[in-house]
Amino acid sequence: MATYKKRGYKPKPIKEKGEKIEVLEQESTTAEVFNTLDEGANKAEDFVARNQKGIFIIIGLAAAIMLGYLGYKKFIAEPKAEEAMNEMYTAKKHFDDAFVAGANKDSLLTIALDGAEGKLGLTDIADQYSGTPAGNIASYDAGMAYLNLKDYSNAVKYLGEFKTDDAVLGPLAKGGMGDAFVQLNQLPDALEYYEKAIAASTNDYTTPMYLLKAANVAQTLSEYNKALQYYKRIKSDFSDSDQAKNIETFIGRAEANN
Repeated sequence: MATYKKRGYKPKPIKEKGEKIEVLEQESTTAEVFNTLDEGANKAEDFVARNQKGIFIIIGLAAAIMLGYLGYKKFIAEPKAEEAMNEMYTAKKHFDDAFVAGANKDSLLTIALDGAEGKLGLTDIADQYSGTPAGNIASYDAGMAYLNLKDYSNAVKYLGEFKTDDAVLGPLAKGGMGDAFVQLNQLPDALEYYEKAIAASTNDYTTPMYLLKAANVAQTLSEYNKALQYYKRIKSDFSDSDQAKNIETFIGRAEANN
């Protein structure tokens, strides 16, 4: 018998059963995910319940540390820094005056270091107020005072305690230690600190000065390649500096020894 299809007849999609199965699988997977989340939440709740006391102790300790830090800064550190600045005024004045006083220079530096007029000297301020801005500057001034008074061991000590990111004071402190080590005849240490001064900052004042000092010490230590490198850098990068005036002579000497 012949078969025919009615007009408008549309066959049912053959994937309908499969799609229903897929939807059921997705619903099952979703249910599993929610069940897993529920289990995780329950475990977290159980953990909190079991360790509630310990958690509160940790939170309390963290809050106490934060409050302690804020209290220290407000009621101890800041007043101490202000007190140090007040103590610093007289010592700093004597230190600064020493470099414009001429014949009285050593006397004024000694007073700055030891204190006067009932005020602490630079060394006491550096020691008693370490960690404050005034104490830090006192370390630098004390180190430079000792360097000028030819007490090179104390110069190294106090300049080594000075901390700064300043583009000029940083190199000067490292370079001052290098100068002290030269006087102590510790040339490898001197070269190390001249190189630290060079690395601390690049500027037209300290960089050529310590390049020349580093090169001269390297030459004395027979490190001729290093000396030549530093001399050539002065010539190429700081040709207008005072250190560049006789640089060709220094370069020639280093090349002759290579």
